[in-house]
Amino acid sequence: MTDSELRSVLAERVASVRAHIGDACRRAGRDAGSVTLVAVTKTASPHVAAIVEELGVHDLGESRPQELWKKAGAIPGARLHLIGHLQRNKIDRTIPLVELVHSVDSERVLAALDAFGRKRGTPVPVLLEVNCSGEASKGGFAPEDVPALSDKLVSLAGVEVRGLMTMAAYADDPQAARPTFAALRGLRDALRARTGLPLAELSMGMSNDFEIGVEEGATFVRVGTTLFEGLGEPRP
Repeated sequence: MTDSELRSVLAERVASVRAHIGDACRRAGRDAGSVTLVAVTKTASPHVAAIVEELGVHDLGESRPQELWKKAGAIPGARLHLIGHLQRNKIDRTIPLVELVHSVDSERVLAALDAFGRKRGTPVPVLLEVNCSGEASKGGFAPEDVPALSDKLVSLAGVEVRGLMTMAAYADDPQAARPTFAALRGLRDALRARTGLPLAELSMGMSNDFEIGVEEGATFVRVGTTLFEGLGEPRP
């Protein structure tokens, strides 16, 4: 695939994903502008990721800090989102490059980010990852532990908690994700009432179920496979 062919395929895929987001917003009575598409570039090279950014998808998601560092160096105009586990020893290098951390999965990480934000004098924008699907293979706070975080969240000076994130269990039928996403929205609403924080953001929905995420209130959808599957480096 040549570079021009690659660009054409990516443009078509981006347009299709945006159209599906728009359709889901119409079904839910929402403005399509209320949903941010995060292109998950963990399987894409910096070159391919840069083409997507040039096509207007400025928000790129990475699971591993080391890969995020590479994308930051190669695509200076991108808004980078960390969507995977953040080890505390990688905070100092990672956070200055990140628009939003979607995946704060423990009180230890939350405390370390709070200390970092206090030290630099600017709060770190984050989402709390919640394991609403109950799968043992997934990280994040247990749903029943979230209400107990209320007092802690209000007291944080080095972290700005903007909302919650979850992943649904994979299923052939996207509708199977709906209870998981509805549960996250309910948790967010309850936490908002307890804390008085805006908690405006919900990060939920991936390639196989992002339309359901949008219908249930997602403000971020994280799409990788649908955009990048089967795409390698272009040939001359």
